[in-house]
Amino acid sequence: MKIGTTVLNQGIMLAPMAGYTDRAMRVVARECGAEYTVTEMVSAKAVVYGDKKTLSLARILPDEGPVALQIFGSEPEVMAEGARRLLDEGLGVSPVAIDINMGCPVNKIFSNGDGSALMRSPKKIEATVRAVTDAVSLPVTVKLRSGIDENSINAVDCALAAECGGASAVCIHGRTRVQMYGGAADRKIIENVKKSLQIPVIANGDILTGGDAISMLRDTGADGIAVGRGAVGNPFIFGEIAAALSGAPYSSPTLSERVRIALCQLSLAVEEKGEAVAVRESRKQIALYLRAFRGSALLRAEINRAESYSEVEDILRRAASDGENA
Repeated sequence: MKIGTTVLNQGIMLAPMAGYTDRAMRVVARECGAEYTVTEMVSAKAVVYGDKKTLSLARILPDEGPVALQIFGSEPEVMAEGARRLLDEGLGVSPVAIDINMGCPVNKIFSNGDGSALMRSPKKIEATVRAVTDAVSLPVTVKLRSGIDENSINAVDCALAAECGGASAVCIHGRTRVQMYGGAADRKIIENVKKSLQIPVIANGDILTGGDAISMLRDTGADGIAVGRGAVGNPFIFGEIAAALSGAPYSSPTLSERVRIALCQLSLAVEEKGEAVAVRESRKQIALYLRAFRGSALLRAEINRAESYSEVEDILRRAASDGENA
C-alpha cells in the first residue's frame, strides 16, 4: 500500500484521536509496530489566526516515523491556507501527508460545520480536498464516517468526491456520526467504498485484536487498517496485528514490558508538556495499560490520584513485581 511515496508493507496505522495521538502515543505506537501514524486534529482556522498552542500540536520529531498531519475546518480557502502555513512554519520534520478530518462526531466540532458535518455535502468535500491539494505538494488524505445517521449513509458519495478532489487515500470509520463510538462498525459500507474507488481505502472501527484486523481486511477488501481506541493503553496491538497478517507466532508482552512502554509514553509526554500537565493528561491512558494486572481496578484508582512521574512509576513497578511474584 502506498500513500504518495510512503510505502506501507502491511498497511497498519494508528488512527488519529483528539486528546490521544500526541507525540508520546505516536512514538510508542511506532515502536510497537505501527507503520504510519496521524496527529491529533489541528484547527486550520486557528493556524491562520496565528494561535501558538495549535501550532504546538502539529510539531513532529524525527523519532516518530511516517506521520500525517491532520487538519479540520469547513471553509476550503481557510483549510488550504492553514495547510500551507503549517508546512511553512517548520514543524520539525515534515509530515508525509495532510489528512483532512471529515469524521469527528463530537458536538463542538459538528455544530460548527466541521468534522463529520462536511458529509452533508459531497460537493463541499470535493472543493475542500481540491483546495488543499492545490495548496500543498504533499499527498492529501481524508477521514470519513459511514454517514451522519442511518438515513444518510453516504460514505461512497463522499469518498468519490474526495477522490475527485485529488485525495490520495481515504479512511472510513464504519459508524455514523450519531452512533459516535457505540454499536458495531458497519463493514459493508467500507467494502462498498473500496469497490467504488481507485485510490487506497483504509478500514477503521472495532479492531481490537489481530483476528479483528484479518477479518476486517477479508470482509472489506480494504488496503490497510487504522486502529484507534484499540491502541489506547495497548500499543502492543500493532505487533499482534503484524504477526497475525504474516502468520508469525505472537507472544503477549510481559508485565515488565507493559510497564516499560507505559513509562516510555509518560516520559515522552513529560518532555513535551511538562510533568504536571503530562501526568494529568496521561492518567487515562496509563491506567488502561493496567488491564492485564491483578487488582487493576485498585491500581487505576491509584494512578488517577498520582501527581508526578515518580508516583506513577512506583505504582507500575510495584504492580509488575507483585504480578510476577504471584
